[in-house]
Amino acid sequence: MTTDPPGSATPPGAPDAPRPRPGLGALLGLASACLFGFGASVSKVALDAGIDPIRLTSFRCVGGAVALLVAILVTRPSLLRVRWHDLPVLIALGLCGAAVLEWLYFIAIDRLPVGIALLLEFTAPLLVAVYSTVVLRHRPDRRVWLALALALVGLALVAQVWTDTGLDPIGVAAGFGAAVCLAAFYLLGKHALVTHHPMTLSFWMFAFAALFWAVISPWSGFDASVLTQPASLLGSLDQVHLPLWLPVLWVIALGTIAPYALELAALRRLTPTATGIVGMSEPVIAAAVAWLWLGQSLGLVQGLGAALTLGAVVLIQTARAPTAAA
Repeated sequence: MTTDPPGSATPPGAPDAPRPRPGLGALLGLASACLFGFGASVSKVALDAGIDPIRLTSFRCVGGAVALLVAILVTRPSLLRVRWHDLPVLIALGLCGAAVLEWLYFIAIDRLPVGIALLLEFTAPLLVAVYSTVVLRHRPDRRVWLALALALVGLALVAQVWTDTGLDPIGVAAGFGAAVCLAAFYLLGKHALVTHHPMTLSFWMFAFAALFWAVISPWSGFDASVLTQPASLLGSLDQVHLPLWLPVLWVIALGTIAPYALELAALRRLTPTATGIVGMSEPVIAAAVAWLWLGQSLGLVQGLGAALTLGAVVLIQTARAPTAAA
């Protein structure tokens, strides 16, 4: 931690403002969504093999914090320094973006169909747009609202919400809670990226999340030998077995560190609302991967929903962003 140097408006390691390149931001966001979407099936492998959801979340947070700490120490140690008055935002990012969000998501998918759980979580961009309009008094381009509507309808078709009979209230509450956490992550992340490097934000976010879960679920109660047990890759790869530590490592490296880094990079170049709309392609990608790998059905209606959601991602690139916070 550090105090403000005399005459310094930003902490050491603060990033230069990126050039406005929304096209690049959308590509970065789509790359993040692809990794998150593929990681959903890999996470299912780990969960089915016996890793508790809270423990898998803990692995993601600890692994992310350790990997980023090593990378920063080797390349640019000054990025570790933050100011004391930045701690509340960093702690909030750790809880919203990497700890509570994942926990609520796991509760939602445990009590609801996965598609509906994802639909509830990805109402986050709508919450961001409403917050920006009502609280911040920004006026998003009308195409932003149209893109939101298209994406929500597309996700509803992918989830096939009309096929569910009776929704668990705790699962619904968890899904909407995850949406609130995701919206907070977009808004807080956009604000913090003004004065902090993405690697700084990512490290402290994962570090505080790891500390949170270490208190809630101490590592002393974990039997590490479970990581050496064989895990089936499920679905079309059901006959293939790998040591459990391999899918866990994938979840940490390519299901957590890489997609979060890409999402923060996208957030530097897009508004929170636009970043969220691009992120709404994640459930579509997850459904496609589950269809190809796990053998889950993907019908004509779901294909139409996927097309609408991806159309929303294209539409948002034509919208005028009046402010960086919208």
